[in-house]
Amino acid sequence: MPGQLTLLDAPSLWYRAFHGVPESITAPDGSPVHAVRGTVDLIARIVRDTRPSRLVACLDLDWRPAFRVAAVPSYKAHRLAENGAEAEPPSLAPQVEVLLQVLEAVGITTAGVPGYEADDVLGTLSAREAGPVDVVTGDRDMFQLVRDEGPVRVLYTVEKMKPYGEAEVAGKYGIPGTAYAEYAVLRGDPSDGLPGVRGIGDKTAAALINRFGTVDAIVAALDEGVVDGFPAGSRTKLEEARHYLAVAPAVTRTVRDLPLPPLDDALPAQPLDPARLVELSDRWGLDSPLSRLLEAIRAASDG
Repeated sequence: MPGQLTLLDAPSLWYRAFHGVPESITAPDGSPVHAVRGTVDLIARIVRDTRPSRLVACLDLDWRPAFRVAAVPSYKAHRLAENGAEAEPPSLAPQVEVLLQVLEAVGITTAGVPGYEADDVLGTLSAREAGPVDVVTGDRDMFQLVRDEGPVRVLYTVEKMKPYGEAEVAGKYGIPGTAYAEYAVLRGDPSDGLPGVRGIGDKTAAALINRFGTVDAIVAALDEGVVDGFPAGSRTKLEEARHYLAVAPAVTRTVRDLPLPPLDDALPAQPLDPARLVELSDRWGLDSPLSRLLEAIRAASDG
């Protein structure tokens, strides 16, 4: 889909690189740079293979937003360190700082909003784009962003950049292609600390979404005393989970209307700050991955 806007779930990419590239890869001074090199190489591959005309790296400026924790206190609670911050490997944060400096010097636009996750930036930018969009992520929650009109597709890094549109989401989960966030409320997601409705598994969740469409419509059916369309035993379980059903959609649904200004997101034909990029490359030993990234950018810019 050449010429599209490509949105990178930057935290997802650098975590994947951190855990997927050997930590033995270091800078000249011995500092770990495996996450930096891995992320730069992954961006180079994305640009080379998909040739976007615009590119934005979306950031978490709050990895556990207060409004989501207020809705479901267990949200990402298993990732908390004793001091209340996100538990992460000690060598990751310094590498993220280097990576952000590299992106800035190359001229790749970054975007984040205080109090919100990268998910919400991805949701907002994809929602306001009329043309084609690629969302690159390893987070299946972002399947909710797919749509045929545009189109918006997810390049899912967990499955070697497999593209997901509405048809692929429907085929994988047995639900309408745009209904993943509703399905996730019912089924839950242990990786995010989202409990789901007790006793509701994948098949029942899919059946409910196919019948009612949204969590709000399920709650409305409970309010109206509707009996038809509920799989055996599920109505009672849903009645018992009314409070959860009222608040959990705020956790799974991305925000689509963040106050993001227009972005200068054109894929840079040349590095924005060549001298700074050379300095970073020399200091951190990034010559090879940066050469691959700049080559991919030049090829995409040349059409």
